Amino acid sequence: MSSLDDYRRELDQIDREIVEKLEERMRTAEKIAVYKKENALPVLDALREREKIDQITEMAAEDMASYTRILYNTIMEMSKDHQRKVLQIESPVVQAIKKALEETPKVFPAKATVACQGVEGAYSQQACEKLFKMPKIMFMKNFNGVFAAINQGLCQYGILPLENSTAGSVNQIYDLMMKYNFYIVKSVKLKIDHSLLAKKGVKKEDVREIFSHEQAIMQCEEYLKNFPQAKITVCENTAEAAKMVAESDRNDVAALASFACGQLYGLNCIEEDVQDNGNNYTRFICISKKMEIYPGADKTSLMLIVSHKPGSLYNVLARFNALGINIFKLESRPIPERDFDFMFYFDVEAEVYSEEFVRLMSQLDELSQECKYLGSYTEI
Repeated sequence: MSSLDDYRRELDQIDREIVEKLEERMRTAEKIAVYKKENALPVLDALREREKIDQITEMAAEDMASYTRILYNTIMEMSKDHQRKVLQIESPVVQAIKKALEETPKVFPAKATVACQGVEGAYSQQACEKLFKMPKIMFMKNFNGVFAAINQGLCQYGILPLENSTAGSVNQIYDLMMKYNFYIVKSVKLKIDHSLLAKKGVKKEDVREIFSHEQAIMQCEEYLKNFPQAKITVCENTAEAAKMVAESDRNDVAALASFACGQLYGLNCIEEDVQDNGNNYTRFICISKKMEIYPGADKTSLMLIVSHKPGSLYNVLARFNALGINIFKLESRPIPERDFDFMFYFDVEAEVYSEEFVRLMSQLDELSQECKYLGSYTEI
């Protein structure tokens, strides 16, 4: 009777044979790459690949067919990646990235004209002042206004909230990303502490209406249960909510905004730190119309639209896996006016100078119906 050690020795032998055969297969793929180059053929032959996968699946035992298909999908991805590596193929976006790396200043600017959504005292202003030492801020009524200001060249940069650790993604930003052309050049995490603000003399039990931004309201859901009789009204911005309360002639209204907003608009702080989670952060992005990549960029954002065919998204994820590139955010959003089509947003960790990053960016066009590079940057 065989022992566990016997089975393990058997597996070790099989593994040695697999490694040897994998290397033999990849060396043959190198020869194919050279042939394709000499004959002006593309690396990807989708029909041949599909036929090969189907053929191999048929060869496998019935209970092993799905495992075999997964394995050979991965091997095919590795083979194509290796062929591109041999051929040193660079896509137009890789060429644009390399040009941006050469032309971008080595130091992020201290002074710039920057568009922020809201009014004086907004959290986006705080994020802006964390990124720029001497910003000239243009306040826009809404998020669309920030994108439009960048698009029209009214300012060099714009600051936008992308996601919150408590309330999640700001979906409106993702939807606007599909509409405008821009690049992320920096990101910053800002600690968000909300306060309940009202006019002097107004007590907690007096409050019958509370104003704030939708995200702030979501971040304070549990706290707001203390006001069952109060109407919750959504505003464009937390600072705007504070300003509205300060300018109102009512004595039964309050705002959820920063403590600094209370000081700015002469409001009394009824309660501080009322957000449900004490570890409450919002991630803001700094965008520009021009591609700028500053030294140390180790995060990249992408938008992809893949086909409806089974395995399309898996093939994308397999490519990231084959290159050892970590995806730390994956978001999907429906595409307006396109039935059941989705845009996938990726945040990935990869040094912009690394070989793996260059190889990934050279391959994404063939993996997707549409690919939009949103920028490489550092986060503070």
